[in-house]
Amino acid sequence: MLQVEPTDIPDVKILTPKRFGDERGFFSETFNRDRLIQAGISLDFIQDNHSLSARVGTVRGLHFQDEPFAQDKLVRVVRGRILDVVVDIRPTSRTYGRHVSVELSASNWQQLFVPKGFAHGFCTLEPDTEVLYKVSEYYSAVHDRGIAWDDPALGIRWPVEAGSAILSDKDRHHPTLAELHRAAA
Repeated sequence: MLQVEPTDIPDVKILTPKRFGDERGFFSETFNRDRLIQAGISLDFIQDNHSLSARVGTVRGLHFQDEPFAQDKLVRVVRGRILDVVVDIRPTSRTYGRHVSVELSASNWQQLFVPKGFAHGFCTLEPDTEVLYKVSEYYSAVHDRGIAWDDPALGIRWPVEAGSAILSDKDRHHPTLAELHRAAA
């Protein structure tokens, strides 16, 4: 069983697989292709990624890949908690530049479906947070892109101040969405 909830951007969906628990723990079917198809998500995931962020306030993103290596993602947390953020970067979309923020955690068991055409990132809310995500295309360094996580035009309310966010060197130097759009034009 899979519960599907819409978000403010219709193409982005919150998925919650059923968990069956008893005194031993729980069992959950976290991925079922047929159930995704029934939910309107018909694609093939070809790679699984796993990240560990040791410290609270670690920000990863906002990342995406250009075509032909653009990626759909199915994101979930197996330990800890994150604020997961997706930004619509499809220039012809009526929701271009808008974002959706969702708290994903090991306890709420929710997953976030992020379609192609969205930048994705998250901030850890607990130490030693582990995030697993499936992608529909392989990683391509040549097509790897990003947007500044703290772009003021996006209006994202991150749970960490800019000066205390833990970032990779790469993530410190991404352009704003407006700069990215101008460079592509």
